[in-house]
Amino acid sequence: MKLIFVYNANSGKLNALFDIAHKALSPATYPCDLCSLTHDTFSEKASWKRFREETDVDLNILHKDEFEQRETGGSFDYPVILKAGDDGLSIFMSRDEIARLADVDALILAIRERVDS
Repeated sequence: MKLIFVYNANSGKLNALFDIAHKALSPATYPCDLCSLTHDTFSEKASWKRFREETDVDLNILHKDEFEQRETGGSFDYPVILKAGDDGLSIFMSRDEIARLADVDALILAIRERVDS
């Protein structure tokens, strides 16, 4: 199985600095719940990194500008987790589902449960 994680943030060092400032100054208004789940202010959360390194699922993690440069067609509300299959991309976990998760452990559990079903 291949999952594509698309953050609601653009790539690049300058964008990363703006994101860090936004998360630090106004975390409640930061527009990427997926970023908030998988990263602290300055780095990737240890449990998320461990999951990424140990899972058998093929994970592709992209910023929205990177994703939109690679993929044509389809419109998604970011952040989103997509499943890549023979028939194209489908939503594995929507923006609203991601927003309801309490923490990175809940994200990891939800991914494992959906992959196993």
